[in-house]
Amino acid sequence: MPLVTPLDPNHDEETKRLSDFYNETLGFCPNSVLTMQRRPDISKAFINLNKAVMANHGRVTSALKRMIAWVSSNATGCRYCQAHAIRAAERYGAEQEKLDNIWEYKTHPAFSEAERVALDFSLAASIVPNAVDETIKERLYEYWNEGEIVEMLGVISLFGYLNRWNDSMGTSIEDGAVESGEEYLGKHGWNKGKHV
Repeated sequence: MPLVTPLDPNHDEETKRLSDFYNETLGFCPNSVLTMQRRPDISKAFINLNKAVMANHGRVTSALKRMIAWVSSNATGCRYCQAHAIRAAERYGAEQEKLDNIWEYKTHPAFSEAERVALDFSLAASIVPNAVDETIKERLYEYWNEGEIVEMLGVISLFGYLNRWNDSMGTSIEDGAVESGEEYLGKHGWNKGKHV
């Protein structure tokens, strides 16, 4: 049961307009945003930040950004965000083999070394204490430029916020996210947990 009940999607007109972004990303407006709109300035600022972070500026693809989000959410244990991230990766064109083997990204041949480094960065930046060190930096600079590193850390940081929000809130998970979570993550023990 959620800590705070989500409001109707029509509660705040500007949030509703901005949240059309999620119809493309997920196929629905997430309950996290519907809860945030109890303070519309938070929901609107969050949606605008989300759009800015997820915008494409080069080689950090939409699919890779969502896989970075999944690794970050997996590291923190937020089942809600794990399912949302894998669903968005699917909707943004992540290859089936990558979706099926996201848990084995470190060794699975479907992932390039550049992707592995990006996902390792996500893991290192998401754990406590933070594990980003000189080795991670050197590996990142082999494959990515500074603007791309900023994009990646933007995703990691955005999901740091979402992981805290949704796990603390116990946000109710939507059916579409459950379907993706069960399909791609269920074989490794994923379930809704407290997000019923």
